[in-house]
Amino acid sequence: MTDAASLLLALSALGIGGGVLLLVRGFGSYRSAVRVGDTSTSRVASLAAGEVRVSGAIEPAEVTIRSPLQDRECVWYRSRVTAGRDDRTLFEDERGVGFRLRDATGAIRVFPRGARIDAPRRLDDEDSALGERPASVSMGTRSSPDPRVAGDREAAIAELLTVHTPEPDETVVAGWDGARHYTEARLEVGDVITVVGTAVPFGQLADPDGADLLDRYGDPLAGLDDPEVAMNIAEAREAGILTTPEEAWGNAAIPGFGIGKPVRRPELDAGATVPVLATPDEAATIARTWDLGPDELVIAAAEGSPLLIATGAPGEVVAREENRFLLGLLGALLAIGSAVVGAVVLAAR
Repeated sequence: MTDAASLLLALSALGIGGGVLLLVRGFGSYRSAVRVGDTSTSRVASLAAGEVRVSGAIEPAEVTIRSPLQDRECVWYRSRVTAGRDDRTLFEDERGVGFRLRDATGAIRVFPRGARIDAPRRLDDEDSALGERPASVSMGTRSSPDPRVAGDREAAIAELLTVHTPEPDETVVAGWDGARHYTEARLEVGDVITVVGTAVPFGQLADPDGADLLDRYGDPLAGLDDPEVAMNIAEAREAGILTTPEEAWGNAAIPGFGIGKPVRRPELDAGATVPVLATPDEAATIARTWDLGPDELVIAAAEGSPLLIATGAPGEVVAREENRFLLGLLGALLAIGSAVVGAVVLAAR
């Protein structure tokens, strides 16, 4: 086979793979567009239990977080640093905390665990030709290594159910000898968003502390709409692994742990910084954090009803997802065309 034919076959394979990937993502966007478009917007003041669509501005709840690459106050971020032609990942983190959504009639509490979040990048920059970090990047004080571990199942479960407070590994990001690419998406206070999820009475949330945090690497609801993930969770429950919030979420079930003021001593890895326990007054304040009545409706993810949080009004969200679906159809054409070219090359051998 000539070099030209080999090159065409390689390009055909890449075209097929890329086209199929675009198609799969496109169908995901199509499902989101249909879900958002087919659910009518409800006013917060007249909300009823069940699947709902609400739209309004983000308001902070008890706490906010700061993004690691630009050190901006927000309620959710997804940050990534890559390097090299192969986009090697040097740093990746995605975190979120609960917030309130306010429309013209009132506000409702949103618990983000398990959410699919669609937000634009606020940072998309790279190093200069001399390898200098761009002025748009201001490394914060947080980073998060991927806590998924290799090894036996029990070790993986223990790692998954332990909440870590990681420190930034500046040496990895700064020590890479090559151009780095920085991206960061955020949801900030004041942003207009659309939320499609399940409205449930606050008293029916089995684990409000856990549901109030989104950690993409340690969140068992992150892929709950995936049949394999749902099956694994069901098996864990049958095996008695996920029984109570305290057992399932470990340190995350301790009031105040997420803000560095636990009311009792957490279980930490050897060498981890031990947080200062909350004083009696602080513990009382933390206990009053949930100023929600048991019958007050909140929005959260539920089995069989994923939570979607997207930037913009409902019409904007639908239009954006439809455009991604059209891109997915173009991906299908790319895959078909690449397959035809590959078949022709092979036939000519």
